Amino acid sequence: MDTVIARTTHVREQVDRHLARLLDQQVRRLGFLDATELDLVREYLAEFVLGGGKRLRPSFVYWGYRAAGGERMEAVLPAACAVELVHAAALLLDDVMDEAGSRRGRPTAHVALAALHRRAGWRGEAGRFGESAATLLALLALSWADAALLETGPHLAATLDILTRMRVEAIGGQYLDLARTAGAVTGDEPSRVISLYKSGKYTVERPLHLGHAVADGDPETRRTLSAYALPLGEAFQLRDDVNGVFGDPARTGKPAGADLLQGKATYLLAYARRETGSPLLDDITDQRGVAAARELIVACGALDAAERRIAALADEAVTALDQSPGIPPDARQALVDLAALCTGRDSR
Repeated sequence: MDTVIARTTHVREQVDRHLARLLDQQVRRLGFLDATELDLVREYLAEFVLGGGKRLRPSFVYWGYRAAGGERMEAVLPAACAVELVHAAALLLDDVMDEAGSRRGRPTAHVALAALHRRAGWRGEAGRFGESAATLLALLALSWADAALLETGPHLAATLDILTRMRVEAIGGQYLDLARTAGAVTGDEPSRVISLYKSGKYTVERPLHLGHAVADGDPETRRTLSAYALPLGEAFQLRDDVNGVFGDPARTGKPAGADLLQGKATYLLAYARRETGSPLLDDITDQRGVAAARELIVACGALDAAERRIAALADEAVTALDQSPGIPPDARQALVDLAALCTGRDSR
């Protein structure tokens, strides 16, 4: 694990340097805004992008590039930065939709911007302003992701196609998550589709494909990367489900029991409802309800089942790498290590 942390740290450092240059350049394009407005963009978008996260998705971009034979890190950094900007946009929008109060140990952007509205005594409804401003910041991040891809040169068409697919899939998965939580769709199939498109493809497969495209990799390697990515992406989502119920807020950056309080249709809840039929799992509104639901989830075996599923999926992902013996040894080992890193406890 020390090796993957060192490798991930190196990729993160390079991505952060490139992101800082890109963000500075893009903020300067907003020179028609006054100083106060520019400060808001810097604080609630640029600093948010640069100030947190493990750069997991950029790491998959880089190692997809290496797996396909790419050798120059600087060639793949723009694509890695584009993915991180898409992720920043997704987090900003997730927080608005989930009415989340905190992210990475700080107030979410829409909450902080609403508080600013109140302090300043501006006209209109503060909460509405905060949500609208955070949504605009997310749209700005999505636009900057395209700006980052412009630096991929001859690979622009291929990388833009993959990034577009990634965004479309993530939006579709997010809608299904929203509808499933609201009860607009039911059954187990939507949960599997949500896991595939909101996590499996968005977090692992498309970032790997993006790096592969920058390296102009061969079809066999791309198929192997997909065979690795899809089970790993599902395992990553299951780990996120577990962390959303049992994770330490100091490490996850989210409130304790957030998924339970939001009524998320997760594997744990679906399993526990099927096994117990208990009304305790419905309409959880406070920490007492969270504690009771946690006890029930453990007692009925849902947590153990999730842990076994995570381990099996991670093993399936690693085994898939053997389909392409041509993947460079350092890339294969990094992908093995990343599988362990992103399925470990509090990995999000």
